[in-house]
Amino acid sequence: MRIDVWSDNACPFCYIGKRRLEHALSQFEGQEKVEVVFRSFQLDQGAPVQATQDVYDMLAAKYGMTREKAIATNAQLAEQAKGVGLEFNFDTVQNTNTFDSHRLSHFAAAKGKDAEMSERLLRAYFTDGHNLADREELASLAAEVGLDAAEAAAMLETDAYADAVDTDIAEAQRLNITGVPFFVFNNKYAVSGAQPGPVFSEVLDTVWAEEKNTPELQVIGQPKSKAPDAEGCDDGSCKL
Repeated sequence: MRIDVWSDNACPFCYIGKRRLEHALSQFEGQEKVEVVFRSFQLDQGAPVQATQDVYDMLAAKYGMTREKAIATNAQLAEQAKGVGLEFNFDTVQNTNTFDSHRLSHFAAAKGKDAEMSERLLRAYFTDGHNLADREELASLAAEVGLDAAEAAAMLETDAYADAVDTDIAEAQRLNITGVPFFVFNNKYAVSGAQPGPVFSEVLDTVWAEEKNTPELQVIGQPKSKAPDAEGCDDGSCKL
């Protein structure tokens, strides 16, 4: 089973939704046969490299609310995060561009460290107050999950994996994804938002039942039996 997860490292519900999916997977009988693939999405492609305002002023301007309302809303969100074992420190969040952090995620995926990198970037943003547009900080975070910091830093100074990020975003647009997190199971079922754990469990069970009930491939028109030629091929097929 494959689960594609579109998310942004600056999205609080993406972190909460990730935890809820992980909890559902921990109770799922087929968890060892599940592949989770993290896909890039940017909520604000125009966000600056250096924060020009704190997260409260950003939210107030974006959604037309008062700063006091933004603070209260984030306090409620932090309580939700505690419910899944996460610590959100909105006072230290740096509202910066996440494009390079997504490039780093693709770099990590190529090294088999996509899950670890995704987790570290989310914690870096919401808990530790890192600037995810700062390439030195990103290289340091890469080292924390077992990647080579110098190699990560060199990659970040190029445009490597930019196409991969753009491809993920374009695919999201093709699927009419307008908000994250967005979870796609086997390219057939989708879950939008940080839904409660039972929602994820229900989809996992549905897909699992379909996979178990899929009949084995029936081969029609078997090749005639005869000795293979020098190329290892008989009438209509070649063998390894």
